[in-house]
Amino acid sequence: MTEKLFDIKVSYASPKNPIAVASMAGITDSKFASGFKNAGLIVLGGYNLDKPTNDAARKEIERGRTEFFSDAPVEFLRSELEAAKDFTTIAVNVRAASLAPYIEAANLAKEFNVILEINAHCRQPEMVELGAGEALLRDIPRLCEYIREIKKTGVVLSVKIRANVVNDTDLAKAIEKAGADIIHIDAMHPDGADIGVIKRIRNATNLFIIGNNSVVDFEVAKEMFSHGADMVSAARAVRTQPGIINNLIFEVSSLQSMTGWYNAPKHICGGGDLRALAFCCLPVKACALHGALKQAGISAEEFMKIKTDFVKNTPIEYGEGTCFGSMAWCCKITKPCFLRDSALESIGLSDVEYMRIKKRLSEHIMKRRFNKG
Repeated sequence: MTEKLFDIKVSYASPKNPIAVASMAGITDSKFASGFKNAGLIVLGGYNLDKPTNDAARKEIERGRTEFFSDAPVEFLRSELEAAKDFTTIAVNVRAASLAPYIEAANLAKEFNVILEINAHCRQPEMVELGAGEALLRDIPRLCEYIREIKKTGVVLSVKIRANVVNDTDLAKAIEKAGADIIHIDAMHPDGADIGVIKRIRNATNLFIIGNNSVVDFEVAKEMFSHGADMVSAARAVRTQPGIINNLIFEVSSLQSMTGWYNAPKHICGGGDLRALAFCCLPVKACALHGALKQAGISAEEFMKIKTDFVKNTPIEYGEGTCFGSMAWCCKITKPCFLRDSALESIGLSDVEYMRIKKRLSEHIMKRRFNKG
């Protein structure tokens, strides 16, 4: 069912839904993953690709942590990919102390048509001392060099980061410029998931975003979706809440069926990201729209032209009885509005079709925003 509902694609990777199982060191291997084939994505790992990281993993195990280790890491990785090849879309989260093992893993990932994920997330001192894991966040030039070289293999590349370690927006821009496809954000904050970091990165980049941290129910997932995440991943909750992945898939599938846009943003005046410009009215009064336009680098006059030009010859070009005579300026379908709903009913346009047009309008606005630099 979900394959027909969602249209998610990152190069050769096409997850069937936007719910992922995150990597958990020493836990998320092919055997563990076999219980979550309904997920849109399973991130195996983290796997260690060379002797230094495998030796570090052994030291971590000695002090009570769970880790994967192998004396033949490439062969081990191949066996894991072989075992998981028919599950669902797969990514492999990997660590290494130098570039060459990443290249070898990237070629292997490309062979199996899976995603490679650089682990720039692990904060264990044994890994950080090697320059692996979170150490890469503090050495962005080296991280970007890795990304550029890895992308030469043609692999779909994700970078798993931990938020609030460095300037997240600058980091994300650098990751995108270097050529990565996906940013997997552990939105870690002392007070819980930092939803704001997802919004900031959504506003700053075109990267495919996976939101992670504290995804324990659909309310958290929905907050991440409505602030710019294309996908969410669950980790610890997968072990403590049996059925959470299926529950999340059910909820997001229901939302997609009802609205046609599962990760539609909140309105700008409700704290939404810049994609929500698609829902804004004409800029005729003092409101949050003007600040959003300034951030997007779009003048009020240009904004009006972008929207009116886009909706020409579409079902929402007009809207008799609506505030401004065109549904170009109407709000999100989940916000009650009898004027909009009457206009939709009069032309026989469904809620889902309306939202799909709004989604295309949003993509058009964001394309103009990024093309302007």
